[in-house]
Amino acid sequence: MRAIAYTTYGGPDVLELTDLPTPKVGPDSVLVRVRATSVNPVDWKVREGYLDGLMDATFPVVPGWDVAGVVEQVGADAPEFAVGDEVFGYVRKDVVGGGTTAELVAAPVRTLALKPRTVSFEEAAAVPLAGLTAYQALRRLGVSAGDTVLVHAAAGGVGLFAVQIAKAFGARVIGTASERNHEHLRALGAEPVAYGEGLTDRVRALAPDGVDVVLDLVGGGVVATTPDVGTAEVRAGSVADPEVTAVGGVYLWVRPDSADLAALAQLIDDGAVRPEVAEVFPLEETAAAHELSATGHVRGKVVVRVA
Repeated sequence: MRAIAYTTYGGPDVLELTDLPTPKVGPDSVLVRVRATSVNPVDWKVREGYLDGLMDATFPVVPGWDVAGVVEQVGADAPEFAVGDEVFGYVRKDVVGGGTTAELVAAPVRTLALKPRTVSFEEAAAVPLAGLTAYQALRRLGVSAGDTVLVHAAAGGVGLFAVQIAKAFGARVIGTASERNHEHLRALGAEPVAYGEGLTDRVRALAPDGVDVVLDLVGGGVVATTPDVGTAEVRAGSVADPEVTAVGGVYLWVRPDSADLAALAQLIDDGAVRPEVAEVFPLEETAAAHELSATGHVRGKVVVRVA
């Protein structure tokens, strides 16, 4: 099979188009013919070696955890899926190696769900990691109807999902973003505020009694403003800054979950959430996709079309 792989940590130049054997399919896994994957910041951070102290890697590494495709083979004990099913998923395994930037990937059933019917494979591939991060964070923070939620980095890959999912939960959403993204956030039903000095005053002008929930998706110390913008019982979480615990919050890490993926698919098919694709690259241009993601100035998701 054709795949993008690297044999050593490094910059985007270590990514090479190569031929690899078809992955073996374990009893609780299925073989997915990949139609599309997407690039998340963690993909190029893993490639650079930044997560080497956290996760083992087996070289050559095929990068990528997001997938949208079609089941081609079913493992000996994987009754959840059948050959021909269109699926999407967050195929994060215990060891970095057999990723989704390839024509085929062996995916444990716990990492997959049926693909949303109303979107393309490219759009579905943009959902899993970012969508699950937002969904699981908001659920863990107990967001419900009537809450006011402040989302830091609301126009990013995870932020756009967080805005839409929080609105679907019945919350009011305030989102920090650069000025160029304010109109887009308003179109999604959020109330945008600019980053930088005076942030507390701008948030308090919109929510004089304070926000109920703060979700930090950017890091850089913004969680320190939580006591100033929140109510006395504010719930805070961050996927980017472990210092959130200093203000009584929780540090969050996304995990594969079939039920949560299915819930996301339902929100998408109901029209409450729409994935946004910034740009689509062919498989052989995966390095350029990594480079674009690493700029940090992408609204939506960078997708790689495999087949």
